Amino acid sequence: MYPKVKPALARAWRDLQTVQFGVTPAHAVVLGPVDTATGSLIERIDGTRGMELLRAEAAGMGLPEGQADGLVRRLASAGLLDDATAGGPRAQGLRRRPKELERLGPDLGSLSLVHREPGGDLRGAAARRVIRVQVRGSGRVGAVIAAVLAGAGVGRVEVLDGGRVEPGDVAPGGLGPGSVGRLRAEAAAGLVRASAPGRAPRAEEREGPEPGLALVVVAPRDGLHAWAPDPGTAADWIATGTPHLYAGVLEGTGVVGPLVLPGATACAGCMERDRVAQDPAWPRMLVQWRSAHRRRATGACDLGLSTAVAGLAAAHALSFLDGELPASTAARWEAALPGLHWERTEVRPDPECPCGAAVPAEEGVPS
Repeated sequence: MYPKVKPALARAWRDLQTVQFGVTPAHAVVLGPVDTATGSLIERIDGTRGMELLRAEAAGMGLPEGQADGLVRRLASAGLLDDATAGGPRAQGLRRRPKELERLGPDLGSLSLVHREPGGDLRGAAARRVIRVQVRGSGRVGAVIAAVLAGAGVGRVEVLDGGRVEPGDVAPGGLGPGSVGRLRAEAAAGLVRASAPGRAPRAEEREGPEPGLALVVVAPRDGLHAWAPDPGTAADWIATGTPHLYAGVLEGTGVVGPLVLPGATACAGCMERDRVAQDPAWPRMLVQWRSAHRRRATGACDLGLSTAVAGLAAAHALSFLDGELPASTAARWEAALPGLHWERTEVRPDPECPCGAAVPAEEGVPS
């Protein structure tokens, strides 16, 4: 074991015997009592020394026998300790890719705060490398989401879209000006490759069969299909149990969510039923809006708002892929120009919807 105090958390002494690791309340940890000599030993727990050397240095500093081991246990129980050799075989494989690790350095720091066990950062990064995600849409929102997911180390990011790139699709972090006129699918695939910190594992390097889709991100260029998703389009995902997340911009309003967990949370069909119940004219208007959007050349998609939506959606997607349920699970987050106040709306399953989410919701399944 080569223990290392997690470098992602800044350290400061609250007083002569108390150390605080971290600035922000979400992940900060206070440790005490800690005397001056023990504080000096903490500085040496940096991943370059094994336990034998740490014990010898602790003895040289006048600390009693067992102090080094006790300190390492205290740091580990507080979620403050990493191990330069931990994480399992996949993590070891990632350690042999130093350039990729350099690119992922900030992401590893973040993962170390979420996965608090030693080696959790590399274990999380290695798990991302074998995940397969599909992004539906390559406009100002979808292309940026795809680039962020690839850049964060998701190994397989597929982008589905038709037609050719138009000038209005270009966005910082997404498709560049040189993509205009190219097939959208090809341009987006190039963006994903350029954004990735390294190549995805080849078939012979993967453990087990070809991975199934872990998540579909629905980010259509036509924001109407994120605002009012089509239950028919989502039917296959519901049938196969494929989680899917909606994101887009429509008429100066950005939306992220809901993240749909088939059979457990409300789906597009539930949302449509709810809108019809609140407004009987909804189906008639929706047909007209969808027809109008097919004819409309350019929608209202503010670049700042689309970038914010893409970033939030990508962060929620990564949180889900890392094993957590983000705030968009069974909820929509919306912000409209010019005030941009993010508001949350809970999305409830409909008892009449064939997706069946209303039944487990009564039994305590998240909804």
